[in-house]
Amino acid sequence: MNREQKESVIQELKNDFSQSQGTFVVGVKGMTVTQLQKLRKDLRAQGGKLKITKARLMKIATDDNKAIEALQPFFKEQIGIVFSKQEPSAIAKVLFNFAKKNEALSLVAGTLESQLLDAKTIGKIAQLPSREVLLAQVCGVLNMVMIKFLLTLKAIEAKKQEQQ
Repeated sequence: MNREQKESVIQELKNDFSQSQGTFVVGVKGMTVTQLQKLRKDLRAQGGKLKITKARLMKIATDDNKAIEALQPFFKEQIGIVFSKQEPSAIAKVLFNFAKKNEALSLVAGTLESQLLDAKTIGKIAQLPSREVLLAQVCGVLNMVMIKFLLTLKAIEAKKQEQQ
């Protein structure tokens, strides 16, 4: 890889880091090409992107970004970076489920809203319901409160009518 290619990769990584809502470091040692292709396909379906390059280039790309700099200690051995442009929890779910089926993939660390996450926390985020499901649950709770309030008012009205 010549100097121009390295600079191009670094610039691409910087762009990906700046546009990403969540970033995950995964260990890819021992994964086959077929497994990597399947993982990339699953990630793309959820708005994610897997990038595998030299750890040194990853460190250079994160030098200027304080929010991502915390990931630098994890840039060693054979790793990949997963960028999430949409919903990071959906990407975490894809990674978590893929890691359960393929032992070669390991969750190492990640960042979400400038917070450093360990593998255990990423697993917990992956097990949360999607944003749409959580919003539907909140709406259901609010709806139930209003229904109970209306039923209480009706019961009070019925009781007053019985007394007259």
